[in-house]
Amino acid sequence: MSARATVTIDELLMLKAKAHGFSLQARQPMSSLLAGRHFSRLRGRGLAFEELRQYREGDDIRTIDWKATARLRSPQIRVYAEERERPLLFLVDQRQPMFFGSRRTMKSVAAAEVMAVGAWRALGAGDRVGGIVFNEQEAIEVRPHRSRTRLLQLFHETVRLNQRLADPTPIPGDLHLNGVLRQSLNIAKHSHLVVLVSDLDGADEETQRISTQLAAHNDVIVVAIYDPLGALLSGAPGMLATDRGQVWEIPAGKNFADQFRDAFQARIDQWSQLFRNLRVPIIPISTAYPADQQIRSMLGDRPPAS
Repeated sequence: MSARATVTIDELLMLKAKAHGFSLQARQPMSSLLAGRHFSRLRGRGLAFEELRQYREGDDIRTIDWKATARLRSPQIRVYAEERERPLLFLVDQRQPMFFGSRRTMKSVAAAEVMAVGAWRALGAGDRVGGIVFNEQEAIEVRPHRSRTRLLQLFHETVRLNQRLADPTPIPGDLHLNGVLRQSLNIAKHSHLVVLVSDLDGADEETQRISTQLAAHNDVIVVAIYDPLGALLSGAPGMLATDRGQVWEIPAGKNFADQFRDAFQARIDQWSQLFRNLRVPIIPISTAYPADQQIRSMLGDRPPAS
């Protein structure tokens, strides 16, 4: 069965019914073939400072602000209010390398599905949702907002760039993954959840540096989109592959299959090295299965294992 090449706005709207059974809150267990099983370090909603007030009998002494107490010469406590929302920013990759798929969908379609399922879930929880959708030529910003209208804008831009990938004559451009990450720093200044949905094509040491800046004041999740054929490929006489407008004949033989598998493993190792030190969770999503099922499997609403 051939892979679905593009996504429609109706398909993204229908995913609202499947945006359940998982949470983007703190300490969700991550079963990742890239990062190993661990608990994420997501900050969750947390507490926001509200005011200083005079100490009253029964107040928790751990909330005393000792500097303010010394300055005002009477016991003062810090009052906090629970943060009611956490803006969610999706970085949705729709570059040419994402236009590949051997089963069910292209990687670009799987990325759009992941974004839609997560966005519907967050909006339903009362969070602000936005994103940056990008290809080689442009990166469209949709600022986080608690609005269905803004969500539909994000969907429409994703569909527009997604369907452009099917154009037989791609438009050249030089927008890099790192450029989009730098752009996200202008939006996610503090306490955002930033979700990068990409195959990480072009990730390098600069990616790690920018991600360090991003993760210093925000939670970051990497959703690594991959296709099963990218992990295991056997050549046969006459088989052809295309890459960014160029056509290649796939060599036959076991040596090629082994080299291809080793190259894919090397890329997995690169992903792990880039993000492990930042304690950024990596969630692998295959094009072969529905995105919502995989998300529920890894981010399901269940208590953490002891």
